[in-house]
Amino acid sequence: MKSVSSVHAVIVTIGDELLIGQTIDTNSAWLARELNKIGIWVSRRVAVADDSDAIRKALDEESRNANLIIMTGGLGPTADDITKPFLCQYFNGRMIINEEVLAHVKQIFEKRNRPFLERNLKQAEVPDVCQVLFNEIGTAPGMWFEQDGKVYISLPGVPFEMEHIMEHVGLPRISEQFNTPAIAHRTVITAGMGESFIAERLVDFEAELPAYGSLAYLPGLGMVKLRLTLSGIDHDAINNEADRLFEILKNKVSDIAVTDTDEGIEVVLGRMLKERGLTLGLAESCTAGNIAAAVTSVPGSSAWFNGSVVSYAYEVKAKVLQVPQEVLDRTGAVSEETVYYMASNARTLLDTDIALSVSGILGPDGGTPDKPVGTVWMAVADANRVVTKKFNFHYKREQNTKMAVYAGLDFIRRFMLGLV
Repeated sequence: MKSVSSVHAVIVTIGDELLIGQTIDTNSAWLARELNKIGIWVSRRVAVADDSDAIRKALDEESRNANLIIMTGGLGPTADDITKPFLCQYFNGRMIINEEVLAHVKQIFEKRNRPFLERNLKQAEVPDVCQVLFNEIGTAPGMWFEQDGKVYISLPGVPFEMEHIMEHVGLPRISEQFNTPAIAHRTVITAGMGESFIAERLVDFEAELPAYGSLAYLPGLGMVKLRLTLSGIDHDAINNEADRLFEILKNKVSDIAVTDTDEGIEVVLGRMLKERGLTLGLAESCTAGNIAAAVTSVPGSSAWFNGSVVSYAYEVKAKVLQVPQEVLDRTGAVSEETVYYMASNARTLLDTDIALSVSGILGPDGGTPDKPVGTVWMAVADANRVVTKKFNFHYKREQNTKMAVYAGLDFIRRFMLGLV
């Protein structure tokens, strides 16, 4: 039976490693996204140290306004994993052995042919005041506590274990416990126009949104996500209205839209290549294989991606990609002529339908007055034409690299659509 009409959720991540930057907190992002899918907005995300006082203070403060508190981290068998004994004390419980968890932990150690240590027995200990959220793929169970009409969930910090528990046990149970509104998100990803210019174009659209709707601008390197959000009681009505408004939004940005799904441009490009039965090759200099890494992150990319030549040195450009030495001597590696030869010759060398080449100066050094840091030349070639383009990026090396990767993938996409 659903006991609460609205949900105020908070995520508390526990671990010194999060606070010193040793580990990046991906758990909060995943949890917030998955909770939102079932109609729950996360109001706060808090990171605390492996310290009982810090955890106690966080729970005391967050429980004043939240009725769903989800914690991750600190459930391991070592001395620095203090979350479980702290929660036992916090909720006035006592530790007991959960026989189902114990059998599971022992089975894991037997399968891995490892000795079962005394400290591993602690993985099967849980407070008697919690309900166990069984962890089928790890040794640390999740725990569900209820107090004063509020739900507290404690989960392992290991991302794939946390996600498995929530997908199979936690999220379904939260949906049963709480009444949640309908939330509909629709996302279009754009490229080639800045956030402020897009906002000017959409002034009338935003003015006509209903009170229960909003449009968010989410700028990134080389792109801007536009997220339309509607919320209400009737799931069908909210989704139908979201679909109607989304069509209007897409029409207003059709010339700069990359995709109408929240997905990476590498996924979009891969789908286009696969649908057309085309193959892609790359000749990378300054991006040093990062574009290849992006395209091969897409499952099934072997169907449309043949390979890449990382031609960082002049010698590789000349000997492998057959860029004429005269061109390299006269124009340098970062030039329109060089990337022209790199793309056209890579297409032949890698036996592909399309090839992209990239050569530039990403920084922090290497720039000249006529070729400052951030100057990048690219070319895309097929059997009929070679199109070149010069880009100028204005960030540090890491950001310039990411900009070049995104710009290269979008350049191929626009080339295939006849937009360049």
